[in-house]
Amino acid sequence: MRVVWNRTLAARHARWHAERKSTSYAETDRALTELKKVPDLAFLNEVSSVPLQQTLRHQHNAMTAFFAKRARYPRYKSRHGRQSASYTRSAFRMRDGQLSLGKTPGTLSFVWSWPKVDVTALDPTTVTVSRDPDGRWFVTFAVDVEAPPAPDPTGQVVGVDLGLTDFAVLSTGERVPHPRHMQRRERRLKRYQRMMARKEKGSNNRAKAKRKVARAHSRVRDARRDFLHKTSTNMVRRFDAIAVEDLAVANMVRNRSLAKAISRTGWAEFREMLTYKAHRDGRTVTVVDRWYPSSKTCSACGRLLAQLSLGTRRWTCPGCGTRHDRDVNAAKNIAVAAGLVETMNACGADVRHEEPPSVPSAMNQEPQPARVGLPRV
Repeated sequence: MRVVWNRTLAARHARWHAERKSTSYAETDRALTELKKVPDLAFLNEVSSVPLQQTLRHQHNAMTAFFAKRARYPRYKSRHGRQSASYTRSAFRMRDGQLSLGKTPGTLSFVWSWPKVDVTALDPTTVTVSRDPDGRWFVTFAVDVEAPPAPDPTGQVVGVDLGLTDFAVLSTGERVPHPRHMQRRERRLKRYQRMMARKEKGSNNRAKAKRKVARAHSRVRDARRDFLHKTSTNMVRRFDAIAVEDLAVANMVRNRSLAKAISRTGWAEFREMLTYKAHRDGRTVTVVDRWYPSSKTCSACGRLLAQLSLGTRRWTCPGCGTRHDRDVNAAKNIAVAAGLVETMNACGADVRHEEPPSVPSAMNQEPQPARVGLPRV
């Protein structure tokens, strides 16, 4: 699959730069037939043609998303990265919990990870076999099921301020601490990396050490993803509307002092989880503009401070005298800017909704002072 992907992508790239012409899926399918005739690629005839064609479909969809500006340009696949192959109904057979793949002798043994679901009653539409860099194999079944019923409305709304001291601070005053998975495993990971650096390149011992490093990264990734899933699911179930800030993570990691800490948080993945889970359960997610001064604005009277350093965690409003926690105040202002709650400064400005209609830009609600004379045109 990796060879077909890379060669097809290279052919697409070369044709576009030489002739300024795009390549259709039918053309890549015909090119695949010619690839199988190449003596060095004769091994492509030893596997089922279905996963090879699925690779071409996935690349065609990736190119379509790129030209539609929904995704970045597809990248070449490395032999050291994740490998996968997708089989449709015509290339596998599932009977009594036994899985057989096309052009693969015998049945494929797997461990079922859903104890509440009877594997013998499954009728999958697609089966994906994948291998992670740490050597673990997975079999993923795609099954058509009815959408679960949406949860009942709770009547609660919340603003969420993501940060480094705490992963998330809610406008209700609750704090979600950072799990710090990477910090707990960083010492062991460094030791594995030193061990790998001492091994000779291309040796079996280096390959073993490399799998240990990949496994350490996998443990961190799996633990972080589990935390993000649980946190996002809890918020979607508790609140009807959620407001978050539009963080430019790609720009923030350019700060060398904070890049390491920001990369470990998973803010972008958390927002994606919130979005699709809210859409599935009939909730609303609103994104507030990244330049909205949520930390420097008083959530009680709306006064905006001229300056507020990052080291200041608590401050007192000079206008109304309210004592603020920096993160809780920011979360409250995010909810206000999204139009979820009403306060003295609830004008709903600088808000971008995930779904239309969007909130119109706010106007200055203060009365303008009278001036003597005629207005200048």
